[in-house]
Amino acid sequence: MPRSWAWATEVNRFTVVYDACVLYPAPLRDLLMRLALTDLYRARWSDQIHKEWMTAVLRNRSVLSRAQLERTRTLMNAHVRDALVDGYQSLIPALELPDPDDRHVLAAAIKCGADLIVTFNLDDFPDHVLAS
Repeated sequence: MPRSWAWATEVNRFTVVYDACVLYPAPLRDLLMRLALTDLYRARWSDQIHKEWMTAVLRNRSVLSRAQLERTRTLMNAHVRDALVDGYQSLIPALELPDPDDRHVLAAAIKCGADLIVTFNLDDFPDHVLAS
C-alpha cells in the first residue's frame, strides 16, 4: 500500500461534528464544506443542526428564502459522504450541558464517534463534561 494512501485512510477516520453556529456564516460554511470534500476528515451534522442554522439565517437575513437554504442543505447532504447523523435522539435526555439546547449536538457527536465538535460556543461544551 502506498504510504500516502495509508496516511489518508488513517486521517479520514478523524470525525468532526459541525455545530450550527459555524454553519451560519456563509463564508465559514463554504470553507468548512470545501474542507469536508477533501476527505482529510469526516464531517458530520444532523437534521436538527441544519434546522438550527437555517432558522438563525432566516431570522437575520430576510433577503434569503427557505427554499434557498433548503437547496444549500440538500447540496451539503448530497456532496459530503455520510455526513448526516441520525438515531442519536435517545441519547439526548441523559446528557447534561450548560445549555440544554446543545445536547442534540453532543448526542450526534457521541452517536457517530466524533473526535471533535467544531463550534464557537466552547463554554457550552466544557471539557469536564465531554471527558466522560
